[in-house]
Amino acid sequence: MHRKKDGTPMTSEAAEIMEKLKDKKAEYEAAASTDSSVNFEDIDNRIINEVLGPERYGRVRFQGSGVNTTQYFGSTSHQYMPSGSQSQAEVQRLKDQIVQIQASIDEQISQLRAEAAVREAEAVAREAEQNRKYNELQLQLQSMMTMFQQFQNPPS
Repeated sequence: MHRKKDGTPMTSEAAEIMEKLKDKKAEYEAAASTDSSVNFEDIDNRIINEVLGPERYGRVRFQGSGVNTTQYFGSTSHQYMPSGSQSQAEVQRLKDQIVQIQASIDEQISQLRAEAAVREAEAVAREAEQNRKYNELQLQLQSMMTMFQQFQNPPS
């Protein structure tokens, strides 16, 4: 806000706006002292937008009515836009990266399938061994039962 040489606001309207800005800042500071989750990122712009409203299209706040964004900031949109060849190179790089990732995933899937097949074969072998031992124990038990019955009932 513009001020006179003695530091006072140029108009009563400017004084009111400055007072509102100070009050809002005090509100945010009070909220921050009681609530640690208050975010102070870009706080000044938020306070200005609350008091003065959003920025008007094509104008730069605090720079007077004759200054537009292009005059103040310059025309920079072309600086941030990549050229066609840069875009194509980036697209190709991303495609290559996708192919690499897909190949890696395919390799991991093959490896996991092979490991699963080995584990399944081991499980089948364990089951066969357990069945063999079970059958062996069954035969031993039958043999013992036969001997026990013969001992209980001796031949006459």
